[in-house]
Amino acid sequence: MDKYNILVVDDDREIVSAIAIYLENEGMHVVKAYDGLEALEAVAQGNIHLIVMDIMMPKLDGMKATMRLREENNIPIILLSAKSEDTDKILGLNMGADDYITKPFNPLELIARVKSQLRRYVKLGTLPQEQPDEEILRSGGLVMDCRSKTVTVDGEPVKLTPIELKITELLLRNQNRVFSIDEIYERVWNEPSFAPENTVAVHIRRIREKIEINPKDPKYLKVVWGIGYKIEKL
Repeated sequence: MDKYNILVVDDDREIVSAIAIYLENEGMHVVKAYDGLEALEAVAQGNIHLIVMDIMMPKLDGMKATMRLREENNIPIILLSAKSEDTDKILGLNMGADDYITKPFNPLELIARVKSQLRRYVKLGTLPQEQPDEEILRSGGLVMDCRSKTVTVDGEPVKLTPIELKITELLLRNQNRVFSIDEIYERVWNEPSFAPENTVAVHIRRIREKIEINPKDPKYLKVVWGIGYKIEKL
């Protein structure tokens, strides 16, 4: 792929212009939008590979836009906000965002996070594995096709975000092995873990809501209290 198309969404045009300069200097093509509705239109019209989007915007805010996008699309979404409280980060992740950056941000950090998300989106399945690559992974009725990056449960398709796919693939490739929160974060996010508990827990909960009949009594994705998570071999 020669050039990535990055959608930058913020009602502050100066911020959009500044982010565009950083991304274009890295060889990326930037599509600009100034509210959530324009973001939805841009995604519908073009081949967007990643979205950087502010939360507080007119017409349709970043949280609601993320929810709308997640109904049909798995494009990585990085949310921007002046708020730094954990509750806001968790809410953004619950809405379907893949990452969260607090304003003001370091341009180098933004670029690093964009590149990290693009690597996962374009090259899902590149994380180190203990077992040889397999094209079809299954545990009972839970099946992942690693070629098409699709997941089904009892034959019914399940839509997972790129991060959710990475976590599910990691656990499916290593069934019955318990992964700690730190290890999941480092293996999936490809960076050292710094207080990753909330981030990992939110994604685990979202996966359960999608693959389990009763998320409170999971059949596949199990917690091993005080240690971590696993997918059982069924």
